[in-house]
Amino acid sequence: MNRRDFLLSGAAAIGVVGAGATLLRMGDSQAAQAAEKFEVTKTDAEWKAILSPAAFDVLRKEGTEYPGTSSLLNEHRKGIFACAGCDLPVYSSETKFDSGTGWPSFWQEIPKAIGTTVDRSLGMTRTEAHCRRCGG
Repeated sequence: MNRRDFLLSGAAAIGVVGAGATLLRMGDSQAAQAAEKFEVTKTDAEWKAILSPAAFDVLRKEGTEYPGTSSLLNEHRKGIFACAGCDLPVYSSETKFDSGTGWPSFWQEIPKAIGTTVDRSLGMTRTEAHCRRCGG
């Protein structure tokens, strides 16, 4: 096996492992979220009819926006941030801060607006925040 073939097969193996870990993470988190009951439920077709493709990916399929791409990152007006799926008020602008991560960040949610799901895949514990009413 020459060096090029070795590097390509190594990269392919890393890609397969990474894809598998992502699928496992998605499966674990989606299974935990599926066990949670939400007040607002829709079929994928109904969600796709009201959400942009990017919002559908993030809110319904656990996708992640690239850092620095959210229009809300530089939003500084006073007001309330609502769930894009069901319009539930979830955060106040008074609790928004610059975390340096490239994503809009808040130090406190509106009471009883957010649910969480613990994800222990990938060798670490992470907590996903989602709308308690629709899971988005």
